[in-house]
Amino acid sequence: MSTTLTRTVQLRAAAFAGLVLAGGGGYWLGSRREAGPARPASSAPKAKILYYYDPMFPNQKFDKPGKSPFMDMQLTPKYANRDMIGGGPGVSIDPRASQNLGIRIVAAETGMLATQLDVTGSIEFNQRDVAIIQARSGAFIQHVYGHAPGDVIRARAPIADIQLPEWGGAQTEFLSVRRLGNVALTAAARRRLVLLGMSDDTIGAVERSGRASGLVTIRSPISGVIQTLEARAGASLAPGQTLAQVTGLGTVWLNAAVPEAQTGLVRVGQRATATMTAFPGETFGGRVIAILPTAQADSRTLTVRIELANRAKRLRPGMFAQVSLGGDDRRVLLIPSEAVIHTGTRTIVMLASHDGRYHPSEVRTGRESGDRTEILEGLVQGEKVVASGQFLLDSEASLTGVAIRPLRGAK
Repeated sequence: MSTTLTRTVQLRAAAFAGLVLAGGGGYWLGSRREAGPARPASSAPKAKILYYYDPMFPNQKFDKPGKSPFMDMQLTPKYANRDMIGGGPGVSIDPRASQNLGIRIVAAETGMLATQLDVTGSIEFNQRDVAIIQARSGAFIQHVYGHAPGDVIRARAPIADIQLPEWGGAQTEFLSVRRLGNVALTAAARRRLVLLGMSDDTIGAVERSGRASGLVTIRSPISGVIQTLEARAGASLAPGQTLAQVTGLGTVWLNAAVPEAQTGLVRVGQRATATMTAFPGETFGGRVIAILPTAQADSRTLTVRIELANRAKRLRPGMFAQVSLGGDDRRVLLIPSEAVIHTGTRTIVMLASHDGRYHPSEVRTGRESGDRTEILEGLVQGEKVVASGQFLLDSEASLTGVAIRPLRGAK
């Protein structure tokens, strides 16, 4: 009887032990599913939680975990010495919170940046293409050819017939010396006619006819527009007096008003295209020949002078034009423009490190075209920047005192 009781007790003890082991194993497996793979205790970061906060409103602090009163998301713990956990300094955000915040990472890459600056301007005369028509000596105007200021004339068009008494006397002397047959004296007399302003054609006509004539037809040396005209029949002219001024129309100037903040995008020799309201559908090409040194104080613009060919003589001064100044197409380092943060004192971007941290870096930007900005200094090709949600990361970095990476050579 005692042997049977003893075996019964042993069986019950074994069953109880099996239940205990089964329960413990189930609990351990459940814990493994909840917590995931175990890691050594020495590798787990130990940091004190200072407070909890909503990444969308980082300035508001909470003592206990829970849901944010502002957004439908869990509060994020703020740890002491967080910057030393898992690597170097920076801002670390839970991956779920990063997804909720819509953080987007983009790598800096090289590409072509074509900048186009659209401004307005107006057509003006080319002041380097001007002819001044004068009387080389005292004269009388015998006949005018009916021109008036503003008329468009061709080259060699007659302006007026004038009588020059001094020319008549010099021609008579030249013919007398020529009859003597003295080559040296004849050459000297001929040289005097040249110094008085007579052309080779005029001297040749005197030699062929053998008669002196002080009557000369004054012609325009270039084609263009008569700007001033002082020729009146019967009027007398003093030596050196201007008879007419003609401005050429072969080329014209297009003076474009460029905002002074954008003059860095313009250089002499740069190509430009213009469209005119007078000629819809047509474009006119030219080059920048000068950037005038004086700014317009009322509009804060600089005048950029563009020279346009005017072969058909259709471009007239005063015409309004829309001007496109094309930039240089060259390979530069580019990032999305939305990734750039302007603080007022410097320009920064939020860098994304390979360990999942974010930290600010100062950059120097260049030109901007469309949705991309040129980076002149502060980044290298392949570095990743935050293109969306970077303002929240910058705010968190400011709160935690994360230092901004300076430009190379900056103190």
